Amino acid sequence: MAVIKRNPEKGAPSEPKEPRAPTLHDELVERACRWLKGSCGCSVAVGELRAFTGSGETPDALGWRSEYSILVECKTSRADFLADRKKPFRLNPAMGVGTYRFYLCPPGVIEPDDLPEGWGLLYVEKNRIRRVAGPTGNVWSHGDNRRFIHSRNQEAEIAMLVSTLRRIS
Repeated sequence: MAVIKRNPEKGAPSEPKEPRAPTLHDELVERACRWLKGSCGCSVAVGELRAFTGSGETPDALGWRSEYSILVECKTSRADFLADRKKPFRLNPAMGVGTYRFYLCPPGVIEPDDLPEGWGLLYVEKNRIRRVAGPTGNVWSHGDNRRFIHSRNQEAEIAMLVSTLRRIS
């Protein structure tokens, strides 16, 4: 479907915009959502969710299970990863969303030693996602996996979940 916008100066329709070709980032977001719903067992997973939360965070992918949420930030370059570290909700992690938090990238963009405390790392390799760092097994809330649990901005998460529900109802 083409989107036609009015030219504000002349009142005439402008040319329809051509849909843009998917980028590597778009592909990573789509794969992150599939990973959240498949491997992580999230009941709901959404990509590039925009909702007014006050924190300014726009998750690349966010999924919810009954007992926790999982954030996946997709990075295509090291510069993008380094810029992410300067955002207010990264400097103050309690402002951010996600009980568990991961970066997803091609191998070599981010190394395990680069990760902020408590973050996991996923590499996208051909047709699969490989967990390089982060909680292990199926029950993440026990044992050594507890070090990956984050205090999170529950109000922002609720706003995002409500925004998601509004779109589908």
